[in-house]
Formats: sequence, structure tokens, C-alpha cells
Amino acid sequence: MIIIKSRAEIELMRQAAEVTALILRELSRVIRPGISTWDVDRFVEDTILSHGMIPAFKGYSGYPASACVSVNHQVVHGIPSKKRRLEEGDIVSVDIGTIHRGYYSDAARTYPAGEISAEAARLIATAEASFFKGLEFCRAGNRLSDVSAAIQSRVEEEGFSVVREFVGHGIGRKMHEEPQIPNYGLPGRGPRLAPGMVLAIEPMINQGGWEVDLMEDGWTVETRDKKLSAHYENTVVITDGEPLLLTI
Repeated sequence: MIIIKSRAEIELMRQAAEVTALILRELSRVIRPGISTWDVDRFVEDTILSHGMIPAFKGYSGYPASACVSVNHQVVHGIPSKKRRLEEGDIVSVDIGTIHRGYYSDAARTYPAGEISAEAARLIATAEASFFKGLEFCRAGNRLSDVSAAIQSRVEEEGFSVVREFVGHGIGRKMHEEPQIPNYGLPGRGPRLAPGMVLAIEPMINQGGWEVDLMEDGWTVETRDKKLSAHYENTVVITDGEPLLLTI
């Protein structure tokens, strides 16, 4: 069942999302060659706590950190480590969530560490562009798969691929609610979007093939061909008109 949120609930999610968005903006300054992925996680957790909120990821199904920090060919759920220091040319996907009075926000970005290749920059830009292409279909009355199809089309226009195994999701009093939101598929399918739905839409796209593998740590997901991956996510409210982006 897709849970429709009240105005009061959306307001609490908006407040959580403000902190998430603040952190994502600041990370463009924080991420640079030489720092560790653990340093990134420390910044995320400290900022969330300083605003009186709760890191949504820490302890979620046993996850050990407040941020997922995935580097280069890591797609999602990279565990921060003091041993993993960023190098010039790396790209870094950071996925974070914040809880405020029992309500969640969730968002992700991919950042350059110093100067990166033109191909890596194009991959990052395409992940973002595909999100906004999907957002064009986040209107009441459209089908959920209209969003999915638009994302896939935009990604494949650039010669990249869409990850199949991991998808977006509804969000509210839980991190993961119905519906699941694939980043691929045919239009005109699935439930109709309605005002009050809140969705975490998150294209995960690969430079090479779409296939991925789960690593031995039980969390980190990598591209099977070891080519680059990028991630872009926002928490989105369906309204009577234009969709409302909470995490920007």
C-alpha cells in the first residue's frame, strides 16, 4: 500500500530534508584528494547530530555508518573506512538520510575528487539529468513507470546503462516504503501518482554494463566490469501541480 502523507507529515519530512540538502551542498567542499571515506562519514554524522536529528542509515539493518560512500566502480552502500583515502580523479557517490521526529529524508550525489576525466564528468552529469527527466513525469495522474522509462531513455541516450538490482522507493515514517521505483521499464504501467505520495527517486547508472555484484562485506555493490558508476537521488513530493523537491 502506498501511504499518502498529510501536510503536517510532509512538513516534518521537509525539515529533515533541509539538513540532508545542506550536507550534500557542503560535501562538494569537503570531498577532495587525501581525505578518507571515514572523514566523509564523520562530517555527515556530526552535521546531522548538530541539528538535533538522527542519521537514518546508522544501524539500519546493521549498516555500520551514517553515510554510504561509494568510490569509482562502487555503485552503492560503500562502507566508510579510514584506510580508503581519495585520490585525484576519483568520483565519490555519497548517499545519506536524516530522521526528524520519526520522519525520513533520503538523497545522494556523486562528486569529483579533484580533476576528473571528461567521461567521468559526463557520467555524473547524466545521472543528474536523468533524475530531472524522470521528474518531468512526477505529476498526479501519470503512471509510476512513466518516471522509470524517462530515466532509462535519458541514460541510454548517452551510451550508459541503468542498474537493475537497486531501485528508488517510497519514504515517510520508514526509509523504504511502497512503491518500488525502478530506473528502467516501459511507460504506462504501475500505480497512478497522486498528491501526497513521497518518493525517493534515485538513478544509479554505470559507464559500462548494468550488471553488479555484492562484495564480501555484505553491503558494498560494485559494477561487474569494474567501470565507473554514478548516483543521484532526491526526496520528491507529488502535489496537485509541480512536484516538490525536498532535498535541494
